[in-house]
Amino acid sequence: MSKLVKLKKGFDIHLAGKAEKQVHDFQPVKTFAIKPTDFIGMQRPKVLVREGDTVKAGTPLLFDKKMEKIQFVSPVSGEIVEIKRGEKRKLLEIKILADNVIEFESFPKYASSEIQAASREKIIDHLTASGVWPQLIQRPFGVIANPADTPKSIFISGFDTHPLAPDYDILLKGQEETFKVGIDILKKLTKGKVYLGVAADSAVPSAYANVQQVEVNKFSGPHPAGNVGVQIHHVDPIGKGDIIWTINPYGVVQIGKLFLNGVYDASKVIAITGSEAKKACYTHTYLGACVDSFVAGNLKSTNVRVISGNPLTGQKINLDGYLGYYDHQVTFLPEGDYYEFLGWMKPTADKLSYHKALGLFSFLFPKKEFVLDTNTRGEERAFVSTGVFESVTPMDIYPVYLMKAIMAEDYDDMEELGIYEVIEEDLALCEFVDVSKHPVQELVRKGIELIQYS
Repeated sequence: MSKLVKLKKGFDIHLAGKAEKQVHDFQPVKTFAIKPTDFIGMQRPKVLVREGDTVKAGTPLLFDKKMEKIQFVSPVSGEIVEIKRGEKRKLLEIKILADNVIEFESFPKYASSEIQAASREKIIDHLTASGVWPQLIQRPFGVIANPADTPKSIFISGFDTHPLAPDYDILLKGQEETFKVGIDILKKLTKGKVYLGVAADSAVPSAYANVQQVEVNKFSGPHPAGNVGVQIHHVDPIGKGDIIWTINPYGVVQIGKLFLNGVYDASKVIAITGSEAKKACYTHTYLGACVDSFVAGNLKSTNVRVISGNPLTGQKINLDGYLGYYDHQVTFLPEGDYYEFLGWMKPTADKLSYHKALGLFSFLFPKKEFVLDTNTRGEERAFVSTGVFESVTPMDIYPVYLMKAIMAEDYDDMEELGIYEVIEEDLALCEFVDVSKHPVQELVRKGIELIQYS
């Protein structure tokens, strides 16, 4: 039965630079990249191509020796122009110079009756060989799902509450049929339910209108109401030994395109956001796009941080860096590389703070959009227990004690305090509001790896 979950804990970070609801075409993107660093847990990537090779969209580029069945494929057709490695020959990027017209590898197409008749094993083989499988993420740990496992349920968060998050109705426009087919495929992968979370306080995207045999749950409240981990916690919590898979709506559409059209289609709509963008809007591109086309002539200043993803959990990239595999937005923020003496004590309403701190009056303007830079306004210091972590975490866990357990490498306490229920994004707000300036997201990943590989 569907639920209405009303969340009170959390905090909405209102930033200037939200994308206008129009699609703008920038200069064509010339190069694309697959980055193994986007895939958490990938330890032993094996490259299948060489520089100078020509590929099509859907041609395998690499696989992980731990799960050789899962192929990571090219998002576009073109020439392999660089296989970039770092220290100790760590694979960083495989870059493709794209063709003007994209050519696709051919995969089997499925009619509706064939999808219904297909076995789970056949569907898994199709998803892993075509390159779509990495869209499926396992909880706990937030790593790519293992095809050998059977999840107790599959979760899709159909909305995003991160700062400057894109509108899914725009991202998924015209994808009603492929989304429906993707859902039909997902239902074959679990013996449990497929859950779709939607926002209770806004219109439901048209792509979700015709889905069937899916439990749709509504969530209201501030961020992180749109996080799939929060939705899992309130609908079908993870216990020790449980496995749940998650996938974002774009991944569902990609699955639908594969089965309907027989191609690996990495085309997508992304949002260009941030206060430093001259034109904050949506644009068509492909997965792994180089952001230089979105940067050129579109920055208000030269001292800008480019982020693949949202300001809270995204990754800093260069001006000619590449869009992350799971990201649907690029964000331009002012770089905060300066020191401001006692800046937090100066009376102002222009600095956003969760705390009602001396001199900071942003709490008087809850709907105001702020121009924030990347300055942390302080350095790491002793852990201060203020109770603020709990006030922004709408889950039945104790994040401060969990952080301390991770620091102490106390495995038993980590398990008891909820390490199986969270990944970085679920506690990212704790990092934002932390007066002690601890790298909370890094600590969460450290704890997960301690448990995962113990």
